[in-house]
Parts: sequence; structure tokens; C-alpha cells
Amino acid sequence: MERYRIRDDWPVYFVTFSVVEWLPVFVSEATCRIVTNSLTFCHRNKGLRINAWVIMPTHLHAIVAAADGRGQQLARTITDFRKFTGRQLSDYCDRNMPACFGATFREAAGDDRQRQFWQSSRHPVTIETERFWRQKFDYLHENPCRKGLVRRAADWRFSSAAYYLSDGEVASEVPLTWLEW
Repeated sequence: MERYRIRDDWPVYFVTFSVVEWLPVFVSEATCRIVTNSLTFCHRNKGLRINAWVIMPTHLHAIVAAADGRGQQLARTITDFRKFTGRQLSDYCDRNMPACFGATFREAAGDDRQRQFWQSSRHPVTIETERFWRQKFDYLHENPCRKGLVRRAADWRFSSAAYYLSDGEVASEVPLTWLEW
């Protein structure tokens, strides 16, 4: 049972979704597009609000909320997002990645499915203060720099860093929602 849960009485969360066995799936534009297109769809059709995001080679981080401010809706949307992207990304890997990727997803599957793309934990952490929000906001944007992938956060393409660091001059691949404290 996961220790962290989305509560109905709290609207904003920092989430991390990691690929099974930390496989480096997000090394192509196509796999990242599956995630960004799905985030955009969830924003437009399911009330997902994304404040900040980054896609790393093996995982993604985001600060998210539901448009109605309710955790129940956020939890449902995240479940839908993970199911849809898990299927799409598993299919992509079967067609375009080494065979060991697909084998790993099949081996990780439980009795209720054929494959498992995402690790079970969503690790939703409530963001209750502006200070904690800033810490997570900076953490996710600096992640590519800490991992030695780029020198400046704004240079990592699949992230909201360039948008914020340019004061909105550089477009985000995903619709963003500013948080008011």
C-alpha cells in the first residue's frame, strides 16, 4: 500500500512517475510527445492543471492540481493518464526499442494485466506552502542540470523551465497554470 495518497481536501501535488526498472524510455522525441500530448489532452478534457513539469530519461515530475480543486478528480485523471500513456509507451517500445524493454514490461506485469510500464508508486506529495512549492518547482526544473544532461535548465526541451525562465517568451509544450499563494 502506498504511503502517500491524494486527499480530497488538498488540491496541489508534486508527483513522480518512474518507468519500471528505470528503463531509459524518454530518449526520443516520440516517447516524450506521447506524454506531452496526453498531459495536454488531460488539461483540455479532464480538468488537469499543470503548474510545472519535466520529462527525464527514466521518469517524469510534475506539479499538478484538478481544475475543481478536488483530489478525487485529480486521482482519477492521474490514473487515466498513467493507463493511457502506459499502453501507448509500451506499444512504442515493442515496435522501436530493444526487445529487452518489452520483456521487462511483461515480467513486471501483475495478474491483472499483460504489461506494466510505470512503477506502481505515484508518490504524490501535498504542496501546502509556497516555500515547499518553490522547493519542488526548482527541484524539477534543475533535475536535468543535476544529472549532467544540460548546463542550464532552460536548455532541456521537455520541461516547463524555458517558459518560466523566459517569462513566457518560450512556449511550453504543455498548457501551464500558475498557482496563486
